[in-house]
Amino acid sequence: MTPPDQPPYRSGFACLVGRPNAGKTTLTNALVGEKVGIVSNRPQTTRHAIRGVVHRPGGQLVLVDTPGLHKPRSLLGRRLNDVVRDTLSEVDVVVFCVPADQPVGTGDRFIARQLREVKAPVVVVVTKTDAASKKQVAEQLLAASQLVEAAEVVPVSAVRGDQVELLEDLLVGLLPEGPPLYPEEQTTDEDVERQIAELVREAALEKVFQEVPHSLAVTIEEMTRRPDPKRDGGELVEVHALLHCERPSQKPMLLGKGGQVIKAIGSEARPGIEALLGARVHLDLHVTVLGEWQDDPKKLNRLGY
Repeated sequence: MTPPDQPPYRSGFACLVGRPNAGKTTLTNALVGEKVGIVSNRPQTTRHAIRGVVHRPGGQLVLVDTPGLHKPRSLLGRRLNDVVRDTLSEVDVVVFCVPADQPVGTGDRFIARQLREVKAPVVVVVTKTDAASKKQVAEQLLAASQLVEAAEVVPVSAVRGDQVELLEDLLVGLLPEGPPLYPEEQTTDEDVERQIAELVREAALEKVFQEVPHSLAVTIEEMTRRPDPKRDGGELVEVHALLHCERPSQKPMLLGKGGQVIKAIGSEARPGIEALLGARVHLDLHVTVLGEWQDDPKKLNRLGY
């Protein structure tokens, strides 16, 4: 029982929504205090509802980072939008992210229309203030406040940490009273294999360009653990992953001349995977063509979408 002179413990879910590249995942990671979702400047980087848990003495905030709401051009796009809409119907607070460095556009207005049907309070966050001038930020705060009826409008830089703590206080204050929903040591409910697959995809997004990023999916085919011959008492984890592209012409882009690109992807992804697993990692990457998977229900199911 909470003592009479102590504020009640609050816990609940806050969903982050916004158009693609609005800074939702960067903000989620900043609030949690560690990386729970991958970040890239490519659209459609987030393809699942990712939960990050913020632990405080007086409350627990569960952030649900969602894919960017957009005009879908494929079955995958429609499924990603469905993930957002389903999440919006189940949370206690909605965080509507509007980037400071880009004018309010049709995508923002489309999301604002969707939020009129939501019963939960809305906090509008003007993100990426570090990438905009003070004048731009002021103009965006005004424009964003006119998009939707909001409980609060807050400018934030997740990169610099500006006003992140203030936003956290605001969100926890809007949650219902209730006990913790996750154990104190847990910061995400993402399973390990999906986290590894996402780290590989994040590395690939940094190494390939043109049309490949939209067409790329990663699956973990096998993980085996054995004693590390190079470290007494240590563990070596062998991870076998498949990078799926849609067209035969994309496969050479992912492999690179003499396998240079696929090797670079492995080198980029390995440190994050080793930090996640707490062990040395041997990463075995292969590229396969899975024709037009973004519009094939069976292939989407196989890939976890």
